Amino acid sequence: MEKLGGFIYRNRKWVILVWILAIILFGFFALKLPAVLSGNGFEYKGEYNETRRILEKDFGQAKSSIILVFQKEKGVSDEKFQDFMQDTFVRLKDFDHAEDIIPPFAQDGMIKGNYAYGMLTFNKKAESLGAEISDLKKLLKNKKGLKVTMTGEPIIVKDLNTASQEDLAKAEMIGLPIALLVLILAFGSLVASALPLIIGVVSILTTMGTVYFFSYGIDLTIFILNIVPMIGLALSIDFALLFINRYKEELTRKSVGEAIAITVATAGRSIIFSGLCVFIGLSGLWFIQIDIFQNVALGGMTVVLVSALCSLTFLPAFLALLGHRINKFSLLRISDNRLSGWYLFAKFVMRRPVLMAVCALAILLVGLIPVKQMVLTIPGTDSLPPNYPSRVALEKFKDHFFEKEKRDEKKVSIILETSGGVLTRDNLEKVSLVINKLEKDPLVYTVDSPFSAFGIKNAAQFQQLLLYGEMSKLTPVFDHFIRENKMLVEVYLKTGEHSAKARQLVKDWSDKDLGVKASVGGPIKFEQEIFDEIIEKAPYGLLLIMISTLVILMAAFRSILIPFKAILMNALSLGCTFGIVVWVFQEGHLGVSPVNIGLILPVFVFTLVFGLSMDYEVFLISRIQEFYLRTGDNTEATISGLTYTSKIITSAAAIMIVVTGAFAFTGVMPIKQLGVGIAVAIFIDATIVRMVLVPSLMKLLGDWNWWFFGFKNKRDISHRKKPA
Repeated sequence: MEKLGGFIYRNRKWVILVWILAIILFGFFALKLPAVLSGNGFEYKGEYNETRRILEKDFGQAKSSIILVFQKEKGVSDEKFQDFMQDTFVRLKDFDHAEDIIPPFAQDGMIKGNYAYGMLTFNKKAESLGAEISDLKKLLKNKKGLKVTMTGEPIIVKDLNTASQEDLAKAEMIGLPIALLVLILAFGSLVASALPLIIGVVSILTTMGTVYFFSYGIDLTIFILNIVPMIGLALSIDFALLFINRYKEELTRKSVGEAIAITVATAGRSIIFSGLCVFIGLSGLWFIQIDIFQNVALGGMTVVLVSALCSLTFLPAFLALLGHRINKFSLLRISDNRLSGWYLFAKFVMRRPVLMAVCALAILLVGLIPVKQMVLTIPGTDSLPPNYPSRVALEKFKDHFFEKEKRDEKKVSIILETSGGVLTRDNLEKVSLVINKLEKDPLVYTVDSPFSAFGIKNAAQFQQLLLYGEMSKLTPVFDHFIRENKMLVEVYLKTGEHSAKARQLVKDWSDKDLGVKASVGGPIKFEQEIFDEIIEKAPYGLLLIMISTLVILMAAFRSILIPFKAILMNALSLGCTFGIVVWVFQEGHLGVSPVNIGLILPVFVFTLVFGLSMDYEVFLISRIQEFYLRTGDNTEATISGLTYTSKIITSAAAIMIVVTGAFAFTGVMPIKQLGVGIAVAIFIDATIVRMVLVPSLMKLLGDWNWWFFGFKNKRDISHRKKPA
């Protein structure tokens, strides 16, 4: 590492030139990234998707549809309302992107009072209709007292994309100025304070340009726009803070070249181990075969690599060019560490290790209490801000045209497949038995099928209907429910999405032998498969993270107890975080309307924060280890390590809290919860855990902290000297 530092110092201009070229290249593609993002990322290749494919291919259901919700104000005549709708659909004759255009006059029930709806169906997925939506929007015009609004999955997807980009801009406007203020308080000079932000922006631009190329091989979710900047800015600023602080310290007694070499060898080593912990934490998401988790793993792991590379090459080269000018434009005088309040705080903690450890643990355990009440849901329409027109229109559409008991979120689509035609006597008997079983389930509200459509109960009556029924009455029902050897059955449950009972029921239907082949679909099935995939695969990721982190920290510190303590304390602080998030969002405190917790939150917060919080562990313990190797005195080493790193850890944490916490003021609910969750977790980790619990336990365990299977920790104690 020291040789690397020397190489970068000697070739500093070339290193910077290479990075400038990389920024220009990847920055160009970063600007194109939003255009290739789509959907919320909850895609899973399971039974739900297979059922949907059959419904589209065999039953002619559209891949996606846009709903036009019409509304008139009180006082506007029905005639004007009719004319307004007719004029709208006359203009839509020029819109040739849709497979089918269904006006409100096509069938009964599409006009009710002051509301009406029409529909456009498409043979393309919802996330692929960006251009079509833009063209359609140009054709729709409101009049005084008359309004038409687009909604449906394609519009929701596009609005989520727009809201995510707006949220990102809003978070940056809030976070970056405050981050700069914290950096000025940490370093005192404008030049030193600006560098971490520059490194953060360079890392994010380079990463997003790199991620653009991934779009050629995989589908990328719109949440990439929030996740990559959130991780990248926080992590690269952390790394830069550590690096610049050590460089400034070394510069007071060494030449610029020596200071760069020593900083790369010390702070650079910490950055590598920190980056590895975060990288492995994110890699645990690869086990979950759902697009959004793999997207975040891919984007997050990429930004970790880029941030570490930028901090170990571009930053030292930049510092080598600046030299002593790093202290230019000083605004504040930075006091000596030994005279700072952190030294007194460190002494205070070390004098009362038992009391401090007990108090810290008590706070963490109290925070855990609400976790058992956590209710997880998959983000949907309610992810959008409440005032978004597409969300408002969809809610009005459901309220006026569907009874609560028969809404989509309660519908389970089951395709019964028989050997031979489904309308033969034997096969009608089989499907009739299945339908009777479904109807008897206490959780089922009603079952829509060809039997219920004709008001008949059994196969014999159906046979009679086939022989003597009027074809004009049979055809519409058959078109909807029957295709050769397949019959569609639509089951409405008494409880819908987000219900554990509903998820278990559809899982049982998939697992049981119903007498005929059954393919189960619908929102509840989709949710059940997503939940099961996470519950089944997350433990593998968790195991990888735990074991890998343990090995990395053992290698870094040549200690058994320190890695185990780090993992245990991380788990406690994360549990406390989840409890606080439940208390705020689910229980509706601090002025927040009660809302269930997004399914992504616990998985993402754990994988992100488990790795990110290891930054502080590595920063603190690395410095304690340096002093311990020189003195052999565990207590003195802990006080010195805490004194020299506390300011940097709290500054880094403050910036990360600002950068991620800024998303609390955004509109997309899962991102709002994620931002708050990460900010709370970092706050707890950097204060209660890192500043109180870690030093208390270091004091209580003494030299046992450095026991490593009987080996001495790095150097012989007889050669150690007291630090100046």
